[in-house]
Amino acid sequence: MTEVKFYENAADELLKFAVILAKTQNKYVFCKHKDRDTWEVPGGHREEGEEIIDTAKRELYEETGALEFEIEPVCVYSVTAPDCIDGEESFGMLYFADIKCFEAELHSEIEKIRITDQFPERWTYPDIQPDLIKEAKKRGYVLQVNP
Repeated sequence: MTEVKFYENAADELLKFAVILAKTQNKYVFCKHKDRDTWEVPGGHREEGEEIIDTAKRELYEETGALEFEIEPVCVYSVTAPDCIDGEESFGMLYFADIKCFEAELHSEIEKIRITDQFPERWTYPDIQPDLIKEAKKRGYVLQVNP
């Protein structure tokens, strides 16, 4: 069973992922990977020597084409799943971004983005992403959209 936990902070070296709940014009931005038929929140792995905020900015650009945006941290999260990292707890930073301007086309593994006021029916990570949105909502960061 996948377990998601939330923290106010964690040691920087523990943060391996950045996930960004993104909006534009008061609607959510979700992305679809070229190799999947599901939708996800932008995010990804931290590169060697990269600050976690820079991971978030890079992933937001790569996965949505966001050129101009405001971004802020929401909280630290962790995921423990039996089928991931040998069941060890892995940590990431959850961010919230308001995108002002997008690049004309995507240049990554993302096939397309969807700007919507509804959550996807098919999540790439259904045991994780809804929990991240729920926590951000509790902290006042998430739009009121149709579930």
